[in-house]
Amino acid sequence: MILEAGGTWTVFAVSSLRAMASRAGGRKQAAAIDLGAIDRLDTAGALELVRLRQRFPQAALENGKAEHLALIELVASGAAADVPQPQRMGWVMQSLHELGELVMEFFEQTARLLAFFGEVLVVMAGAVRRPRRFRAPSIVTQMREVWILAMPIVGVLTFLIGVVIAYQGVLQLRTFGAETFAVEAVGVSILRELGVLLTAIIVAGRSGSAFTAQLGTMQVNLELDAMRTMALNPIEWLVVPRIVALVLSMPLLVFFGDIVGLLGGAFACMIYLDFTLAQFFNRLRDTIDIWHFWTGMIKAPVFAFVIAAIGCYEGLQVRGSAESVGQQTTRSVVESIFFVVALDALFSVIFLLAGV
Repeated sequence: MILEAGGTWTVFAVSSLRAMASRAGGRKQAAAIDLGAIDRLDTAGALELVRLRQRFPQAALENGKAEHLALIELVASGAAADVPQPQRMGWVMQSLHELGELVMEFFEQTARLLAFFGEVLVVMAGAVRRPRRFRAPSIVTQMREVWILAMPIVGVLTFLIGVVIAYQGVLQLRTFGAETFAVEAVGVSILRELGVLLTAIIVAGRSGSAFTAQLGTMQVNLELDAMRTMALNPIEWLVVPRIVALVLSMPLLVFFGDIVGLLGGAFACMIYLDFTLAQFFNRLRDTIDIWHFWTGMIKAPVFAFVIAAIGCYEGLQVRGSAESVGQQTTRSVVESIFFVVALDALFSVIFLLAGV
């Protein structure tokens, strides 16, 4: 008996081909499979022929075109290849494997971010040589978003932090009869660390995520591709204005947060220590070195650059869907906060070695 295969054997006819092959498989034997009447053949059809041939191991393929026979042999060799089985590991090895993957991903992501930082710095250096490339209206608009509109939330949170620090300082130092030193605790912690760190975290969650969402939405809507088609560099037109705006705005926000945080500490000291506002700030002036203020202000533009660059970078990594926008926005906030805290620790070591 000879089986004849004819017509179109492609992916669009797989269901009908499979039904016919199933009916043919019910027969007892076949000496050959005639391929002369096949007009079109793709890998899906070739796979069905391979399965049909497996049901009749003694059947030979006859009258097939050379390209069809070559495709069938290629599919048959692939189907016969052994599929590697995943190695089973114990929970210890599995945990170490996952930890290694996370570490490698961290270093790879850090390398990609550093490459992006370098690209941004090159574009900014070119803009410094040609100041007209700085888009002042965009910078001013972004400064309004990241500075003016962020002042209420920064003010409220730093005020409350100042109150908490003063209250805890008075509560703990009262045991030693040194509750007046709560003023120094408020001044050092707000000016040196918490003012700039808390402001940076707020900015990362508010402005950094906004940068990612804005650029990510433009990526999904193919607006960035349209800009590249018009020979416009998205980094120069979209990324640099946002970074410059945040670098200029961050020290102003940190200064505002420091003042409001100190006012919160003064408010708590007025309640728990019967200090007047003048007494609080006079003691602060006499006991707090000006370098506590400058150490916080030095960190501000560095944190701003990192937050803005990470937010823009993750926005440019969005691919094709609204879900990707959400994922990259979350990734942006997490990475920004991580790098801000890591840089804060690095600055602390540097200032300690410098004796500041």
